[in-house]
Amino acid sequence: MTDNSTTKSLPPGSKRPEDAWLPVPKLFAYGLQHVLTMYGGIIAVPLIIGKAAGVDGDQLVALVTASLFVGGIATLIQSIGIPLVGSKLPLIQGVSFAGVATMLAILTGGGSLSDIFGAVIVASIIGFVVAPFFARIIRLFPPVVTGVVITAIGLTLIPTAADWAMGGDEAAADYGSVQNIALAFITFAVILLLSKVGSAAISRLSILLGLVIGTGIGAAMGMTDFSGVGQGAPVAIPGLLPFGAPSFDLAAIGSMLIVILVIKTETAADVLAVGEIIGTPVDKKRVAAGLRADMASSVIAPFFGSFTQSAFAQNVGLVALTGVRSRFVVSAGGVILILLGLMPVLGQVVAAVPMPVLGGAGFILFGTVSGSGIRNLKEVKFDGNMNLIIVSASLAFALVPVVKPDFYEHFPAWVQTILHSGISSAAIMAVLLNLLFNELSFGNSTNPSVYAAKPARFLTPSNLKDLREGDQFIDGVFVDCDGEEIPLVPDEQAQEIQAAIDCGDIVDTADVKQVAHRRS
Repeated sequence: MTDNSTTKSLPPGSKRPEDAWLPVPKLFAYGLQHVLTMYGGIIAVPLIIGKAAGVDGDQLVALVTASLFVGGIATLIQSIGIPLVGSKLPLIQGVSFAGVATMLAILTGGGSLSDIFGAVIVASIIGFVVAPFFARIIRLFPPVVTGVVITAIGLTLIPTAADWAMGGDEAAADYGSVQNIALAFITFAVILLLSKVGSAAISRLSILLGLVIGTGIGAAMGMTDFSGVGQGAPVAIPGLLPFGAPSFDLAAIGSMLIVILVIKTETAADVLAVGEIIGTPVDKKRVAAGLRADMASSVIAPFFGSFTQSAFAQNVGLVALTGVRSRFVVSAGGVILILLGLMPVLGQVVAAVPMPVLGGAGFILFGTVSGSGIRNLKEVKFDGNMNLIIVSASLAFALVPVVKPDFYEHFPAWVQTILHSGISSAAIMAVLLNLLFNELSFGNSTNPSVYAAKPARFLTPSNLKDLREGDQFIDGVFVDCDGEEIPLVPDEQAQEIQAAIDCGDIVDTADVKQVAHRRS
């Protein structure tokens, strides 16, 4: 769905859809939708790490509010941008899940939160410096790579949606209960119905309205708890270094550098993905600016008590689903995050949204990301090359840690950190296979293996130059080396059929035969 209204509100001299300005109420309505979409994820990391570090209740609140506050700042840096920093794309930022395993390993190895914060600061500074190098590999992300990565982003997030739908807490007694899953599917159905209604405004706000309605239904089912709302101070400004000065452990820094590489890979994929979705040019300078925004906000985060920051992939799905492409929408979401970080009472209200409600919305959002990737793969030519094996192997590689989370548990920690992410696995495999089969032409066969899609072929009575070795004339028809018929089409149809092949309307010889027969 495309938001055509945004094209009428572009500033003078701009042709980029992400520069559109919407009325302020719409900006904040759509921005709130982004915040609600990623709220469960942004508070999950500080809760996990805080509990593992054994902090008390007030410190845990400080970790959560700091993550909201810094996520808002990071979003503004990414979407509005400053010179050389920020992609100026509709990407919302927050605490990255990629670092959870490494941070838990630091804690279990005898480290502290101060060690984690120090490692994040040093690794992020290094990541900021090397961002332009990552941007230079932009040409190694053609549609066959970006399509795979976008598809993998959606597929690998589905388990997260399922976990939310089941309740989000495996230790809870009602985890996976029929009641939880029923609420998730009710929310799912409500969003689908709202997406179908005739009003474009309601359709675009279907996720937000679905979350509100789902929360109301959850309250009626006794699954929503507002008792924590209003507890504590109404305003609390995050303090600097709330957990003391950071410490710098070399082993912790080394392990965090691996996390930074993973985050940069995922963010580069998100920048490319959202560029494809909204239809705006993304070059290496813009990718580098987006990576610098990640790293700059990750350097800032530990000073307030938060962790590594990255673009949230699920919000890329929200952009695709709503068709609202303005970067100022996510900027409004950044402002909301800052307010949530300053006013705990607002965060307490949003926290009352039951996890199954978020799960129901997640099924649609994450599925939409995969759909966008599949749409991107439509641009890829599969005839006479090895692109089919690139897509197939990369997606299989992406799903290995999803369907078998312990697959790499006996590998070194750095291997686990990189390959435990299905997104990183897909990106690495797709880039390497694209290099092998498409960039390094040496050794490529003129007749690719069975994994290559067979190109559409036809012959005309006056021009049989396309006959190849192995073609035969049997029982009045031409057949190829596999015994499949090569259609013979009239001369006057040749140009039309070739044009249809070039634009993808005809993809194999069977289609050629059908078209020729229909038009003869």
